[in-house]
Amino acid sequence: MNSTLRNVLKKITDKNFKAYLVGGYPRDLYMGKESLDYDICTNATPKELKNIFGSLILPTEQYGSVTLIYKNKRFEITTFRRDIKYFNNRKPIEIEYIDDLEDDLKRRDFTMNTMCIDSNGNLIDILNGKDDIKNKVIKTVGNADKKISEDSLRILRAIRFATVLDFDLDEELKQAIIKHKSLLNNLSYFRKKEELDKIFSSPNRKKGIDLINKLGLYENLELYNIEKIVPTTYLIGIWAQLNVLDKYNFNNTERESIIKINELMDKDIFNYNNLYNYGLYICSIVAEIKGIDKKIINERYNSLYIHNKTDIKIDVKEICQMLNKKPGKFLKEIFSDLEYKLVNKLLLNDNNEIKKYVLMKYS
Repeated sequence: MNSTLRNVLKKITDKNFKAYLVGGYPRDLYMGKESLDYDICTNATPKELKNIFGSLILPTEQYGSVTLIYKNKRFEITTFRRDIKYFNNRKPIEIEYIDDLEDDLKRRDFTMNTMCIDSNGNLIDILNGKDDIKNKVIKTVGNADKKISEDSLRILRAIRFATVLDFDLDEELKQAIIKHKSLLNNLSYFRKKEELDKIFSSPNRKKGIDLINKLGLYENLELYNIEKIVPTTYLIGIWAQLNVLDKYNFNNTERESIIKINELMDKDIFNYNNLYNYGLYICSIVAEIKGIDKKIINERYNSLYIHNKTDIKIDVKEICQMLNKKPGKFLKEIFSDLEYKLVNKLLLNDNNEIKKYVLMKYS
């Protein structure tokens, strides 16, 4: 544990409160992985934390959580609590602040996420999370049926952890997921995509895709053709194959890429015009989906004389001087013509050669 994390914990404990790093950081540290997941649990209330740190980001929902930015690190600090009532199988709407670490840990999702580290760097494992990590199994804290029905996002979190960590799901957890999979229908597309992005981005993505299939979640996630997709190394390449552009929330760049990928799937990827117009990124994704060696695509793309109009070795001033004309609409026609000739290797991208061609055709 580095000094910055220890300092944040010490600032809380020096005021006679309890404070522990919990969740992702202790889990990853125990597994020998790097982590940027800084969650702290404490018996200090948000008001008391504000007195300690001064500047905090307070959430709109009253869940006893605050965000602290300290030495360029982001900490999510949550007061020990008991979740009494959930709304819409997702969010706790009634909580109770408590003063007991074990009770707070019991409200959490999976045992592997209940390990804690105190300000002295001691690892605390009240609910035997270490055993499950050693056995590479994901178990809920307490009754799986209750945990999944409380919060439907835990279904996708379980799949994500199994994928990223290459763990197996406990049998009780599997059955609870199958039983309550319809709850995914009410989960926002934003939350679903957030988790699916992490699953599809993982080097172990095939495991996650297989779990979605085996547990029958594709219908509730509206990923009807997921069993047919090629698990590409490009996240957007997976989304492009799923035909969910009208359902999930994509930003403009993602949307544009998906449209281009699907357009190019029906075209000749080796065609010079397609390589030029769609670019190496889109062409590489399509190549991977089609099972074409990306090295071949890369070599063919790099062999193009130009990769955009700015590569053409003549400028507006030179053309106007040669033709003894002032700049005008005719330039667009000339540059479009040059672009086509150069892309299709019908003309060398050489200033003298281009000048000869322009004089011959347009003088």
